[in-house]
Amino acid sequence: MAIDTIHAEAAVTGAPHFPTLLIRIWRACRAWYVRRRTRYSLLEMTDDQLQDIGISRSEARREIEKSFYWDANA
Repeated sequence: MAIDTIHAEAAVTGAPHFPTLLIRIWRACRAWYVRRRTRYSLLEMTDDQLQDIGISRSEARREIEKSFYWDANA
């Protein structure tokens, strides 16, 4: 089967190309990880640092407690 035929079949059926799908999954997982790591860095900040970025300790805590599903919609 030629590569042109494979791409043409994927376009006709609407099925995503497998490597493209893997890339999209990788990017979604990476984005989730970065958001999670960034949120947890709020725990390491002092109250003065949090005040500098305009959030309170309780707002930081709420941000940290957001679920995976919240991340999926972000």
